[in-house]
Amino acid sequence: MAAHDTVEKTAGRVALTRAATRPPRKREWAPWVYLAPALVVLGGLLVYPVYQLGLISLLEYTQAQVSGGEPTRFQGFANYAELFGDPEFWQVLLATVVFAGACVVSTLAVGCALAVLLTRVRAVPRLALMLAALGAWATPAITGSTVWLLLFDPDFGPVNRILGLGDHSWTYGRYSAFFLVLLEVVWCSFPFVMVTVYAGIRSVPSEVLEAAALDGASQWRIWRSVLAPILRPILVVVTIQSIIWDFKVFTQIYVMTGGGGIAGQNLVLNVYAYQKAFASSQYSLGSAIGVVMLVMLLAVTLVYLRLLRRQGEEL
Repeated sequence: MAAHDTVEKTAGRVALTRAATRPPRKREWAPWVYLAPALVVLGGLLVYPVYQLGLISLLEYTQAQVSGGEPTRFQGFANYAELFGDPEFWQVLLATVVFAGACVVSTLAVGCALAVLLTRVRAVPRLALMLAALGAWATPAITGSTVWLLLFDPDFGPVNRILGLGDHSWTYGRYSAFFLVLLEVVWCSFPFVMVTVYAGIRSVPSEVLEAAALDGASQWRIWRSVLAPILRPILVVVTIQSIIWDFKVFTQIYVMTGGGGIAGQNLVLNVYAYQKAFASSQYSLGSAIGVVMLVMLLAVTLVYLRLLRRQGEEL
């Protein structure tokens, strides 16, 4: 009898322990309840447009269908077959990938370097640099592009005078035009990286950095071996954001190269899609390009996050 009571008491304690350690079901649903309004808004702003984009890419949808002169016909993947069979599309895709990659690397390098610099200067220079960077960040893309065009203008721009280049046109050559746009993209994008990484550096305990300095580590070694591993989740966020922003650059290319450069030599996918959809009234082909861009960005983001998860990083 005593043994039976002991077993029952032990079973009761185990049940109470499990009940205490098991999270309540209400708590499991609580985050979703708080996120529900935002998810509804995002669903309306993102899901429906993406659905329409994918639907139009499967239809024959030109100016004739828009005006009602001809009925809309379902074509399946014929628009994608036409797009993938066009050599110009692959040229533009390659140019977009290379240009976006150069922009991402340059933006991260400049932003991280200035974030480290902010931790080394005094309060007044730090405030001045922060205000200047935030001013660049807050400048609309079309305004910044126009200002950079004026700076590099072959007739009135101060850059050519300082460098002694005479009436050299930066937007005439393919690579010089891409380089000019890259400078503008980095100029308006690095503040986000700088501010985000600077906030992360400030959260690192000063004892860790002091210990690394006492061990004789250089500034580059401290960044590579101490700061970068600690700031990896933050670097993941800014990298993904930069990839998304730079891969779908439109305004800077369109304004600074006059719609894609001479004979389309500076086309990127976003400008190429705009030309197909609105200049040529091939809305279905423009939508197909948009779907391809969406799939590529999702794939890059998911692969990057998957690799980090395999390395045991918490995001």
